[in-house]
Amino acid sequence: MTGGAVTDRAVTGEAGAGITVLITDDSLVIRAVVRSHLELEGYTVVEAMEGLDALDRCRQSPPDVILLDIEMPGLDGYEVLAILKADPLLRDLPVVFLTTLTDMKSVLRGLRGGAHDYLKKPFEPAELVARVAAAAHVKKLQDQLRQRNTELDLLSRTDVLTGLHNRRHLEEELAHHHSRAMRHGDPLSVLLLDIDHFKRVNDGYGHPAGDVVLAVFAERLRQELRDGDVAGRWGGEEFLVVLPRTDLAGALSVANRIRRVVAATPIVAAGVGIAVTVSGGCASGPLGGSDQLVDVADAQLYAAKAAGRNRIMAPAAPLGLALELDEASAEPRPPESLG
Repeated sequence: MTGGAVTDRAVTGEAGAGITVLITDDSLVIRAVVRSHLELEGYTVVEAMEGLDALDRCRQSPPDVILLDIEMPGLDGYEVLAILKADPLLRDLPVVFLTTLTDMKSVLRGLRGGAHDYLKKPFEPAELVARVAAAAHVKKLQDQLRQRNTELDLLSRTDVLTGLHNRRHLEEELAHHHSRAMRHGDPLSVLLLDIDHFKRVNDGYGHPAGDVVLAVFAERLRQELRDGDVAGRWGGEEFLVVLPRTDLAGALSVANRIRRVVAATPIVAAGVGIAVTVSGGCASGPLGGSDQLVDVADAQLYAAKAAGRNRIMAPAAPLGLALELDEASAEPRPPESLG
């Protein structure tokens, strides 16, 4: 190995702060030299002397950068790279080959297999630090992109005002739970809830006050549901709730509890307490399809409004007559599971 000056930041040890590098090489000398230069820059260095050990360490605690020799006992570097790229949890880890095999055929084989970079033995310490820093920067950008994509995906499924699911995601969740209920023979219920006379709130107190009412209602709704239940804003002042493994009696119990909680405490907006009530319709199936469940719940919501609002209605099998059920008369629902 030839000598060489390391970057100026080596004095401070800040360049690699918070970054872990896994050096995989069967040479104790190479591992020790790499460790000394990288630790001087502030990197955390983990060692493996062969491929299987490197894979185990990656699975236990993935590093930020992998320095990988090609010629090793057991699995060679190309084989380790292929295994890493086949693992969804490890495929994005940047691999820098640290090797004497720098002919074009070997280099192309590694790059086509997914290697991030090559570093030739013997190496200059400054080049080692620079290539590791570049690989770590790529990893950081990938992590940021992944986080932003996750946030964008969440936003695409979320109603911004209430923080609940939006209609698009509700439709997906309802279809999923309906399919599961059909498959397992479980009951499935939906609630369609509507804030009574919401237009009067907007007209009398202003749209900002109406937004507060929607947000507070959404929070009260969320607090009355199990972890496995799905709630969201269906549109305007309408909210849909999907209740897996819940029959009609259980759904009515939940809906009436929500109705009472909402009516019990005025919502403070625009400096005043606004009395809010909610009407709702229930449906239980699976019935013929998820759309049919919503249609039945919508018809019962219309019946609840026609009957004077601040009430919950549901079809009474088999006569198709609307009925109301107090929470106290219903059996408790089982906890929702993902099985």
